[in-house]
Amino acid sequence: MKRRRVLLADDHTLLLEAFQALLEPSYEIVATVTDGQALLVSAPLFQPDVVVLDIAMPLLNGLDAGRRLKQKMPGVKLVYLTMNSDPDLASEAIRAGASAYLLKSSASSELFHAIEEALKGKSYVTMQIARAMQESFIRDPRSREHAKVPTFRQREVIQLVAEGKSMKQVADVLNLTPRTVAFHKYRAMECMGCKSTAELIQFAVKNNIVGMG
Repeated sequence: MKRRRVLLADDHTLLLEAFQALLEPSYEIVATVTDGQALLVSAPLFQPDVVVLDIAMPLLNGLDAGRRLKQKMPGVKLVYLTMNSDPDLASEAIRAGASAYLLKSSASSELFHAIEEALKGKSYVTMQIARAMQESFIRDPRSREHAKVPTFRQREVIQLVAEGKSMKQVADVLNLTPRTVAFHKYRAMECMGCKSTAELIQFAVKNNIVGMG
């Protein structure tokens, strides 16, 4: 039986090697890449059935890379394997076309299960994230897929940035990683058409998106 083809994308070389060693007995690892732009170049060349990718990657983050890749290759399955347990990011990944979302702290058996579910055309989200996504939806059931206003999390980030806090301080307050904070700020700037942090704060204050007390 022909083995299914898998491409791995992660900016940590040691992790890439570990994932490759783990999966190679069961799947054909057709390529490994370390950034989002390389993923967009390599996937059409190697035609994987599944891409296992991280959220945080240089040049182009995993969410945007995955979204663009699904436009190029609608049939490819995206399995996000990340350190990031933020349910908002998980929801964004699913909306971007992901088949699965799980954490790097998950058991290896869960990764195999997620890949197999993806290959069957099913979705899989690790239990911890799925529970948090459900709680988030209960708090705010409105779909944000086409929203033109920042999400609750983005507003939290903008508020703290407007108060003069650094990315690290914002991350500490919200119990997120600095990379996640930067991602939310970037998405808010994109949403509101702002090109700088100063412009973002000015727009947010003017439009009562955040309060300056």
